[in-house]
Amino acid sequence: MKTYELSLEASLENLSSVMAFIEEHLEAADCPMKAMMQITVSAEEIYVNIAHYAYPSGTGNATVRMEISEEPSALTLTFIDGGIPFDPLAKPDPDITLSAEERSIGGLGIYMTKKAMDDVRYAYKDGQNVLTLYKRF
Repeated sequence: MKTYELSLEASLENLSSVMAFIEEHLEAADCPMKAMMQITVSAEEIYVNIAHYAYPSGTGNATVRMEISEEPSALTLTFIDGGIPFDPLAKPDPDITLSAEERSIGGLGIYMTKKAMDDVRYAYKDGQNVLTLYKRF
């Protein structure tokens, strides 16, 4: 198991750094393109939500931790922030049978993430939001 960690200010300006960090390690692990696309789309969604909503009164940090295992080939991707407590999994999934105009705003990104990943878990511990994505590849 190899572990990599990136901590930075949770701002949209740092999105490209987060994505480059994730893609670099997935490529080094020979992650198949389909899984890499699912992981990067999910990671972008989660990080952008942290940058937008975690710190409403200012700025704070986010940590992205990647654990890549070989047997089985899998990724555990954890996002940690000290922002306001928020469990994105607590909200019911959007009704995708409705048109975009009929659906309430929000929730589609976490829904796509739950569909793309093998497991998604949330915990609030030690004053931090901890959202963990797991994907076999």
